[in-house]
Amino acid sequence: MRMLLAVVAAGVLSAPLFAQGIVSGQGGGEDVGALGPVNALGQEIRRAAPPTDPPPRLPDGTINLGDGLWIGGGPGDMASALPKGESLPLLPWGEALLDDRVKRPADDPYYWCLPMGVPRVTPYPWRFVQNYTHAKPTHLFILHEAIIHTYRQIFMDGRAHPPDLDPTWFGHSIGRWEGDTLVIDTVGYNDKFWFDRKGTPHTEQLHTVERWTRVTRGTLVNAITIDDPGAYSRPFVATFNARLAPAGDELMENFCQENNQFGTAGGHTHPFAR
Repeated sequence: MRMLLAVVAAGVLSAPLFAQGIVSGQGGGEDVGALGPVNALGQEIRRAAPPTDPPPRLPDGTINLGDGLWIGGGPGDMASALPKGESLPLLPWGEALLDDRVKRPADDPYYWCLPMGVPRVTPYPWRFVQNYTHAKPTHLFILHEAIIHTYRQIFMDGRAHPPDLDPTWFGHSIGRWEGDTLVIDTVGYNDKFWFDRKGTPHTEQLHTVERWTRVTRGTLVNAITIDDPGAYSRPFVATFNARLAPAGDELMENFCQENNQFGTAGGHTHPFAR
């Protein structure tokens, strides 16, 4: 798949095929309210507000996060997900790097078929995969459609983080339930991915704690603590909302090869050239 088509797909095709015209909204993620008319490739599409009845549960009483697809739940703009009046506590070098990346959007690793990392998502849908039997589940997975069809693995068996981790795109995640909230603790990230499309940075010292709460059947809230002393002067909490996709929507096969190139090297015009 050529990268130009991937970029177009991310910005245009995602509307009719997946998110059906998600609009910017509360919490820096995607709006969980009713969707108005959307001009999706010439089609006007309306989708009802997500259901507000209580969230479903598995036979053991655990909240069921995996009974459908989710859209949103991560930042298009990390700063907009902070409490009102707060700003990102970036260290000076981080502010300079962010200012530089804003001028070079084509450098976003996502446009080169690389993972988005945590907590970033796109308008493409994603899904929790939970297993339940007579025994306590040992793993939980998050499947991302996106351009690169990636997944996250969360260990639910009580293990600790290994003492010496090789940095990776999604890090090493361990999870637990605190009441009806799924808590995911992750370390061992690399510093290559951008937090959002603006280029908000981090370092390999990044430690995240996600708190996923399904407040209604159709609304899932992700309150994530970002702790990265290499890039930020203090920990901070960003909050994002995800909405349940309509029944019948499924993940689509969608692949992009690592280091696909656009521009002259890819054989076509650079999509951000002026």
